[in-house]
Amino acid sequence: MNELNSLERRAMAKISTPAGGMLIVAADQRNGMKAVMKDAPGGADSITKDGLADAKSDLLRHLGNAAPAILLDAETALPRVVDDGTLARDTGLVVALDASGFATENGLKRTRYVEGVTPRRVRELGGDAAKMLWYLRADRRDDETVVLEDIARLVKECEAEGVLLIVEILTYQLDGETDEEYAAIFPSLIEGAAELSVAAGAKVLKLQYAGSAEGCAAVTAAAQGVPWAVLSAGVDHETFVGQVRTAVENGARGAMAGRSLWKDSLSISSETREDLLTGRALPRLLELESVIDGVLAGPVGATRP
Repeated sequence: MNELNSLERRAMAKISTPAGGMLIVAADQRNGMKAVMKDAPGGADSITKDGLADAKSDLLRHLGNAAPAILLDAETALPRVVDDGTLARDTGLVVALDASGFATENGLKRTRYVEGVTPRRVRELGGDAAKMLWYLRADRRDDETVVLEDIARLVKECEAEGVLLIVEILTYQLDGETDEEYAAIFPSLIEGAAELSVAAGAKVLKLQYAGSAEGCAAVTAAAQGVPWAVLSAGVDHETFVGQVRTAVENGARGAMAGRSLWKDSLSISSETREDLLTGRALPRLLELESVIDGVLAGPVGATRP
């Protein structure tokens, strides 16, 4: 297991529920967040940077501050929500390092950094933790050396700066790979991603749902004691609640939820956002917290480590 140091333990506590489960509202999306504001008169492309920042501020005010922590980006939301006091004093802040989109290299996806957002900049922005996304195909590990080396480098840089790093890994379908072929190996790709990331030094993981209780247990075993949270990947809330329950029952530490919470609760209108976020998204968040804490605080089942 890759042990947390004292500063990282403090950050981990900041982003966790009373029972010790991770629960973070993911609001670092940029184009994806614009896309769900379907009432914008000129469409998603008409939403300005300031308009998106306003939406993120409302999302934080009416939803994120009710969670242990929120994940935000430094391109639109930060440092504004810190400097104007929108971020509550007891809400943890996770800062995204990854830029929108990706590059390709020999048919493999490569993520990009937001220019100028380093572990030190995370601290300057008031962050308790950083999050970086990498795309990874565990079955092509010889071709993914550059990714694993980058994970190892960033883990060390964050540790030196006193910043907890959440390593997010997304696996994906290759060109020419059929849906059936990809589905057959999908759980093993997530398991392999956990194994390789931990070997590279990752101390906290954000991963896709592995599809079943058995898949989640295999991911937990591959993580070797490193805590991992399941991401929502845009599924509906009811589906995600079930996935989170199964994942936590089988060793996951919690969830990082984005679109499953707020994809139908954003609008170009601030008043509409408030109504939807408080009336629709907030109850979902509270249900997720109840599920995570309920599993973690209950009797340890046969499949939980």
